[in-house]
Amino acid sequence: MAGGSTQFEADVQQAVQKIKGVYFPVKTGMVARLLTKKAACRDLYPNPEDEFCRPDIGPNDGIISSYEQQFLANIRDGLYYFHDNEPIIIEQLHPDGYMIINGHHRWAAAVKIGQPEIPVHVVNLMHEADIREILRNTKHEKRATFDLDEVLVRSGDDPYLEKPLPAPWDKTYKVRIRLGVPALFHELEKSGYDIWLYSANYPSADDVQEYFRLYHVNVSGVIAALGKRKAAAGGADLEKLMQGRYRSTLHIDNDMVLQISSGMKEPREFPLSGAPETWSQEIIEVLEKLDGESEGRVRRYESFV
Repeated sequence: MAGGSTQFEADVQQAVQKIKGVYFPVKTGMVARLLTKKAACRDLYPNPEDEFCRPDIGPNDGIISSYEQQFLANIRDGLYYFHDNEPIIIEQLHPDGYMIINGHHRWAAAVKIGQPEIPVHVVNLMHEADIREILRNTKHEKRATFDLDEVLVRSGDDPYLEKPLPAPWDKTYKVRIRLGVPALFHELEKSGYDIWLYSANYPSADDVQEYFRLYHVNVSGVIAALGKRKAAAGGADLEKLMQGRYRSTLHIDNDMVLQISSGMKEPREFPLSGAPETWSQEIIEVLEKLDGESEGRVRRYESFV
């Protein structure tokens, strides 16, 4: 793959054809993911669903060239050619190798300048088949959704944080969540909600679920980079799939709870004060109000029949 752009694009399409109908993503254990810091460029396959592989779009020569120049400049300065804090996001494949999830152009630049390996971060994503399986097995008709990055995770200097996990988990899971999240999730579970988290990044779904289990609460699923994956998949809409399963959804943000239910003409808005120290308690009060309304409807129906 070290030839010109035309040859490189041909090599990309050849790689895509090679894995079609033969390769599929598999889960990688935590230890293997923690230990896998680099991978051979030849063992990485471009994602057929990414714009990088679409014949009508394809690799962007300008972006690849920019990365090539950056990598070569690093080498001339006696540095490692790649920034270790920007690894390629990959997913393990059967029967061998890895699928590139994010970082196609950096991988292409590394290939073109002849680098044998590249820093990687292995993840386990939830795919549509995983989500369908969860939806088939759930007993709940309600869900609560959160933005993992913007709502739940907070910087370490935030004064309103949950206590860090005990050793050794504090070394494995270094993120911190806002005060009251476990208590809120506990109340949501009691009220019969599935909990779904959304991220613009590519966290391993199993890592996120295990992290919250260590706080004694459960997360139904984690959907990573939804917007990018929908666009790459030609418009496949996972959100419609979710909406078809749940009769009621609570979208919970930093300053608002939005309820969308089947049969409602307009969503209901429940503003929050924005005070971080009372965020979870205010949402729990909204849950209690909704639960009370639901019980009232059941009592009225029973008295009618």
